[in-house]
Amino acid sequence: MSSRENIQRLFEKKPAERVGLHDSPWGRTVRKWVTQGYPTRKVTKTVEENGKQVEKEVDEPVPPVEHFGFDMAGCGGWFDMLPLKGFSEVVEETDAWRITRNGAGAALKYWKDKDGTPEHIDFRMTSREVWERDYRPHMLGVDRERVRIDGAKNALAKRRAEGYWTFFGHLFIWENMRRSLGDVCMYESLVLDPAWIHDYNRVHTDFYIAHYKLLFEEAGVPDGMWIYEDLGYKNGLFASPKVMEELIFPYYKEVVDFFHSYGLPVVFHSCGSTTEAVPLVVQAGFDGLNPMEVAAGNDTLAFAEQVGDALVFVGGLDKRIIESHDKALIRRETAAYIEGMKARGARLVFGSDHSISTNTDYEDFRYMVEVYREHMMY
Repeated sequence: MSSRENIQRLFEKKPAERVGLHDSPWGRTVRKWVTQGYPTRKVTKTVEENGKQVEKEVDEPVPPVEHFGFDMAGCGGWFDMLPLKGFSEVVEETDAWRITRNGAGAALKYWKDKDGTPEHIDFRMTSREVWERDYRPHMLGVDRERVRIDGAKNALAKRRAEGYWTFFGHLFIWENMRRSLGDVCMYESLVLDPAWIHDYNRVHTDFYIAHYKLLFEEAGVPDGMWIYEDLGYKNGLFASPKVMEELIFPYYKEVVDFFHSYGLPVVFHSCGSTTEAVPLVVQAGFDGLNPMEVAAGNDTLAFAEQVGDALVFVGGLDKRIIESHDKALIRRETAAYIEGMKARGARLVFGSDHSISTNTDYEDFRYMVEVYREHMMY
């Protein structure tokens, strides 16, 4: 059974041959792994030399999806959904970091030698008046220049021919609010001006759906969708379940229903604690949940007991186990998690409970995959 067939059966609630496999090593992590024996390959790329674009053969890491045999392959689907198209302004820069203002007026600080969440510096979209005057008008139509149609089309054709379960993915309203309004203005407005939040979400939802219609028509329809929205931190949700249910999840349900109209299952990604959100995720019609971060109090075994087979669980192994460099611990916990989920009748795509950082060594991750293969059959 191919990766695509196996994952599809998991989402269709049909008997699958095995537990699936998927994970997300950072690019910087894979580059570190190359120094530890991770394989590379020769590719021809266009590079700049002496001010000219030239074709040159270079070494690059083999994509993790191919090297480890992951079942799910991301094929793009990202598009520019900030109001001012293509806008990026360097505000300040040093050898160590760069502060860049984005197309929603937000200045964010990015470290050059580290991956992770950027530091919030300042924001311009701090009132409904500013939103309506300076940003809202730019999001009322479809703009094909925002969408990377050819890249998605080519990636989708390649990965589908190779037998992977293909998906498109993007941020949505919560993450876009955070990188547009900033945390302080956003949290205040959720309580003090919910009408503005509804308008913001209405405009973004219409914009989102319209551009995915374009992408599906011209690039093709993948096997599924991922929506990336970090709703929680280590101790709980960023806002109460009541606020989430009233102001955020109606728009999630709308886009899930839209993707379902194309026959696409939808995976909801949220780092941090999602325990209080699980019932809302199910009610909104999501088909999968990722990554169930253990350090934030998520218990995927308990989730499986709570919602039965309502969700495919993607991830769930505590990343700290893989980072421990303790092979006995990796073996014990990997086997216990997979067998525990199988015993509960859960539909599982095995992987870590977070993206794989540079704290993980290649040999340890590879060993985790080996143990997974020993326990993957249903």
